[in-house]
Amino acid sequence: MSKKILIVDDAAFMRMMIKDILTKNGYEVAGEAQDGAQAVEKYKELNPDLVTMDITMPEMDGITALKEIRKINPDAKVIMCSAMGQQAMVIDAIQAGAKDFIVKPFQADRVIEAIQKALG
Repeated sequence: MSKKILIVDDAAFMRMMIKDILTKNGYEVAGEAQDGAQAVEKYKELNPDLVTMDITMPEMDGITALKEIRKINPDAKVIMCSAMGQQAMVIDAIQAGAKDFIVKPFQADRVIEAIQKALG
């Protein structure tokens, strides 16, 4: 059974890039969200195996959304994505329970490696 993944990014282009990498590698994209608030709703609705979450988004940022998702499911597997190499945000995300961190622009092998590691 393929693993269901929820893609969260405010940029449609970035969602498309991740979706392309995932589908080519046999993962099922269960849904997409363009901000943190949508991500939390979609998580409740879809119960995905894993979430890729952008950090910087309107409405609700990725770290806040990560914390909300972890309230729903403490075992939620979330991989953070960000264009900015901001160490503080990476540390915040990991402390909030993120499993890993991938940097934009995405490198397919790094994305797959992070997902395989998170899913165990």
